[in-house]
Amino acid sequence: MALPQVSIDYIDPHTYPKGIAYADNQYLDMSKAKLSILDYGFLHSDATYDVVHVWKGSFFRLDLYLDRFFSGLEKLHMSIPYSKDEVSRILHNCVALSGHKNAYVEMICTRGNSPSFSRDPRDVINRFMAFAVPFGSVSNPKLMKQGTHAAINPTVRIPPSSIDPSIKNYHWLDLIKGLYDAYSQGGETAILLDTVGNVTEGPGFNIFCVKDRTIKTPDLGILPGITRRTVFDLCNTLNITCEATTVTPAQLEDADEVFISSTAGCIMPITKINQKTIGNGSPGPLFQLLKDAFWEKHENSEWSLPINYNG
Repeated sequence: MALPQVSIDYIDPHTYPKGIAYADNQYLDMSKAKLSILDYGFLHSDATYDVVHVWKGSFFRLDLYLDRFFSGLEKLHMSIPYSKDEVSRILHNCVALSGHKNAYVEMICTRGNSPSFSRDPRDVINRFMAFAVPFGSVSNPKLMKQGTHAAINPTVRIPPSSIDPSIKNYHWLDLIKGLYDAYSQGGETAILLDTVGNVTEGPGFNIFCVKDRTIKTPDLGILPGITRRTVFDLCNTLNITCEATTVTPAQLEDADEVFISSTAGCIMPITKINQKTIGNGSPGPLFQLLKDAFWEKHENSEWSLPINYNG
């Protein structure tokens, strides 16, 4: 069989959401932002990232996301030629140029690629990118109203001693497998366990359970989410007990309420786990209280940072 001819006028067959990216020191349409196939972020999943959302034209708690992103860079021995203020300005520009009032905004650092294809990570030039696209949620309006059906997956996750879960990363194979296993059980999302069988997190979200008006959330094997931290802050304001501790699958199934938190989706209800109805099968009162308080904070100037779309 003859090899196909090389086409000079290559047309990308993929479609992209409307948005703006920052890569190689320039702002680009999302369809123009590319990553080399030799980048170790692609070859080895050697990267860190963070996601902040924009709602009604303002970033929500951007400073906390920047702190976590730069903490991940330090832990992974990565460096970028930008300060926190400069990254903030790049993210602002991505959103302003996109025109999105509600946006999903991501900052990324990959290990990059070595000019000599060296396997020594010290020889590699790290690469920073960012983008802003329309806000997307872990959930959807129907599931936000009635609650999500989750399935607890017995698949063991990578131990925290191997991959530090406090560094946001793209090592999602365990989470993707968990999702497919959940779908096969009739679930809509997955909850994963640690090496001793305790609850950790799900694909892109932290987990909370309520029993007798006390809220508990796993303390080990999880990414300390910024929305998770916001739940603690809101509970403190509302005089609700919220504890980071061990949570077992049995405690989840026996809970009065279960909800999850994520930058993409914020605070969302879980009303069924492993085919077992949680509480009365509807989103519970503490979930409703925290969800309402969460969105009210978006109007608070101490928590939100407006974007200048005309700058």
